[in-house]
Amino acid sequence: MLKEHHVLFKRVMIFSDLCIVLVTFFLGFLLRNNVAHFYNELGNYIVVVPTLLITWGVLLYYFGMYDSFRTKQISDVLFIVIETTFLGIGFFGSFLFIIKMHSISRLQIGYSFLLAAFFISIEKILLIKYSRYQRKKGINTRNYLIVGTGKRAQHFINMINNHAEWGIKAIGLVDDDTSRVSAGTMYGYKVLGTLDDIPNIIHNHVVDEVLFVVPRSWLNKIEKVISYISEVEGIKVSVAIDLFEHHLSKAKYTYLDTLPLLTFDSAPSELMQLLIKRLLDLFFSIIAMLVISPVFLIAAIFIKVSSKGPVFFRQQRCSLNGRRFTLYKFRTMVADAETKLRELLEYNEMQGPVFKMKNDPRLTKVGKFLRKFSIDELPQFWNVFRGDMSLVGPRPPIPAEVAKYEPWQRRRLSMRPGITCLWQARGRNKINDFNEWMELDLEYIDNWSLWFDFKILLKTVPVVLFGIGAK
Repeated sequence: MLKEHHVLFKRVMIFSDLCIVLVTFFLGFLLRNNVAHFYNELGNYIVVVPTLLITWGVLLYYFGMYDSFRTKQISDVLFIVIETTFLGIGFFGSFLFIIKMHSISRLQIGYSFLLAAFFISIEKILLIKYSRYQRKKGINTRNYLIVGTGKRAQHFINMINNHAEWGIKAIGLVDDDTSRVSAGTMYGYKVLGTLDDIPNIIHNHVVDEVLFVVPRSWLNKIEKVISYISEVEGIKVSVAIDLFEHHLSKAKYTYLDTLPLLTFDSAPSELMQLLIKRLLDLFFSIIAMLVISPVFLIAAIFIKVSSKGPVFFRQQRCSLNGRRFTLYKFRTMVADAETKLRELLEYNEMQGPVFKMKNDPRLTKVGKFLRKFSIDELPQFWNVFRGDMSLVGPRPPIPAEVAKYEPWQRRRLSMRPGITCLWQARGRNKINDFNEWMELDLEYIDNWSLWFDFKILLKTVPVVLFGIGAK
């Protein structure tokens, strides 16, 4: 019955959202045109309505809008709506362009999507508020039987006690230790029995879900119990998978074909956001190479005229997880700069394997100017286009530097390198401690989001324009 209620609730939400999308689509048209024009173009609009509804429905469903609302936060809902809106505008606008539906303006599409986003957000916020109010009053709750009495079980109990709005009620505990059963209560809840007593507990209590919060040593003994509860009794079973202590890695349950896997990942792994990041890299790298092509030409001429050697400097760098690629920059040093490096190592101002030196004598006059305003980095848009790099990410190191990394520093290779990063956005060479640089890269990886990328790009602009921290 609970499963049927959940399915019905999900269908009602989908229907409600699609009604909002439909109404706001025509409302967006009326904001741009008069009623007479609306009736004249009504036939064209009816043709594209199914695609509009499918776009909204699929994206909202894919991003998890219709997953359980029991623990969903308002911020989660708003983020899903924002993702759907921006991706939906791009997809639906492309669809209208392909079918050459010129009667629907881009501004109208924007109006309708923003109106739909606004009303869907309001609807979901009110729903979350109302559901939380109900649960705090003891209505619409779910009864959990908790198997396990250790610290992790205590942590779960503390969570549900601190979040009454989730509507989760623990009816008692189960442990395989008969002495704890004899003790009567733990953490304020009654220990109802052992694993063998679970069938009787389920028959004598209202149990909506059984949660196993048990140590790894129990995994063999609970297999048959889990099978009985889910397949015979038909009750939902969950197993807490925080079986290993990890401070940075996030555990998730995945499949490789039919093989279930418990995966630990300390780098960003949200496929949709990473896909959007890659699409933005492609789009902006193409635009950048087209727009700044005159700068490329002027820089190439000045480099060639001012000193002997090639226009471009090519160097092997490390990309994602140590993959090698050829990085391209405008040459800023004399042609034999690499052979002269050993003579200058004693003047290195950076602590660690990276070489940084103020007033490096190997720099040409044109090279100093190119470096000051990061013009020498512009060819790396080609690397971004190829997929070797991203617009934002840790700077790509040379293999010789990576060989000298301490173990904790290697995690910076877990994300695709970028043209700009936190280190560059915060003043580039004002930071002389290599460890501090590495910590900034790991801070970026641990807190990555598309919004974080956008903020770094904004902070990079004045740093580049005014040559802040350049050497």
